[in-house]
Amino acid sequence: MKVEAANLTKSFGDKVALEDISFSIDSGQVVGLLGLNGAGKSTTMNILTGYISATSGHVSIGGHDILSEGGKAKSITGYLPEQPSFYPEMRVDEHLGFICDLKSVYKNKKNREEHIAGICERVGISGVRRRMIRNLSKGYRQRVGFAAALIGHPKVIILDEPTAGLDPSQIIEIRKLIRECGRESTVIVSSHILFEIGAVCDRVIVINAGRVIADDAPESLAAGMGSANRLAVRIKGDPQKVITALLAAESIARADRLAEAEPGVHDYTVTGREGRDIREDIFRALAKADLPLLSSQSAASLEDVFLRLTGSRAAKTAKMDGMEADSR
Repeated sequence: MKVEAANLTKSFGDKVALEDISFSIDSGQVVGLLGLNGAGKSTTMNILTGYISATSGHVSIGGHDILSEGGKAKSITGYLPEQPSFYPEMRVDEHLGFICDLKSVYKNKKNREEHIAGICERVGISGVRRRMIRNLSKGYRQRVGFAAALIGHPKVIILDEPTAGLDPSQIIEIRKLIRECGRESTVIVSSHILFEIGAVCDRVIVINAGRVIADDAPESLAAGMGSANRLAVRIKGDPQKVITALLAAESIARADRLAEAEPGVHDYTVTGREGRDIREDIFRALAKADLPLLSSQSAASLEDVFLRLTGSRAAKTAKMDGMEADSR
């Protein structure tokens, strides 16, 4: 289901939150909106879902204008906001049944029960279905919000910081779920963490100060940084053995597992101690432990990427300002 945003601008009084943002997302893509806190990601998502209107510009979801055909657009959209809202006195299954009513789906009791049970199983909340939402941890509440976004098998799924509040093992599970959703739906995910986006998305739209400053594949964003101190690697073998082997190398400060790329193969980010080139040490450590290294590339941090992107933008702006001053 195609999602199109054309010339979106949003102002709150004198503050311009978004300025002339445009993009198009084809059916079946998993696309990340990347930006620092306050960059305009949540504002963009709120406009895409019809929660707020743009000052100018328009949004189309599956060919339906979000304003003139809001009902049709929202009926095929699932949304997980950054801070999901609940009636805290409701039980989890009552809340999901309430969402079914709001979306006018699965009115038959048996079909509804099967649908809710299946979603609860997918997001890992089957064991808390009968508990009141107010008694759940932040991580479980986040999962309930994700479950609500999946009600009715939406063709477009919009997720605002979906792993917020989750522990590392839960984050890996949610990443896997996002990739699974991408096989059936168009998925838009926002985050301020580059590696988080890179683990689940094949395309990234970078927003800074309300403007789109880049639109590319995650690996392309990090390309050209030339860092030998931080690498993204793909390794075959037991994750615990991999991390133990890597951390045994004196030059390596940390190793973080991102996601399972294929059965028995995982992606990691490996960071060296300051000023250290870790490429050879990674190879030797894995070879010693008999763990195959399948691929390796430079892994720039979010800060590195933003310094490059915003630095280039600032230089271009300064140059243009200088040209305008010279012409006066």
